[in-house]
Amino acid sequence: MIPLRDENPTRTFSFVTLSIIIVNVLIFIYELNLGDRLEDAIMRFAVIPYDVTHRLIDPRVIFSLFSALFFHGGFSHIIGNMLYLWVFGNNIEDRLGHLRFIFFYFACGVFATIGHIVFALNSKIPIIGASGAISGILGAYLILYPKARVLVLFPFFLFWRVFKVSARWFLLFWIALQFINGTTSRVFMDASNEAGVAWFAHIGGFFAGIFLLWVLTPSQKTNTSQ
Repeated sequence: MIPLRDENPTRTFSFVTLSIIIVNVLIFIYELNLGDRLEDAIMRFAVIPYDVTHRLIDPRVIFSLFSALFFHGGFSHIIGNMLYLWVFGNNIEDRLGHLRFIFFYFACGVFATIGHIVFALNSKIPIIGASGAISGILGAYLILYPKARVLVLFPFFLFWRVFKVSARWFLLFWIALQFINGTTSRVFMDASNEAGVAWFAHIGGFFAGIFLLWVLTPSQKTNTSQ
């Protein structure tokens, strides 16, 4: 299912969410113009699990935990991520406030990366993408707005349907899918050599978002009727 929009108005303009999207798009355009230099750029700015577990004190390794969040592996990668960020990010920014949302976003991204590295300690395959940080947003959204209605597109071969579903069921379906795909990848592939989607980064980011929401809003009600 592909989210198109939610029926959950915000009180403030989500300029941080919009800014993150703009920066991601600009960097992706930069990637498209790198040509033969793209691979070198990816290796420079991506997270390499082996480097994190063996050279974490290196400033370049620490920087990569953040720079990797702005690089993407193709059109479907960035379009999917930015769509999820636009649909769900504005409400979390609205709830947390702009400054706390910035911290929340990057912290979720770092925790998500750690979630992947735990299962690929010696991998030298680069990790890029905003998926982990956005997964944290989804986790927070599930807690804050479980009853919000989400307009989704369901594509299945020639059968395409648009309908509304509660955020609770959409997001529970989403995280269940991450567990299924992550478990399958562990069973049928050697995680240290796995390329493709970092499913455990999604899982780690999702639960990091729930935890960080609790840390950042300890005195607020976490459930909002929508």
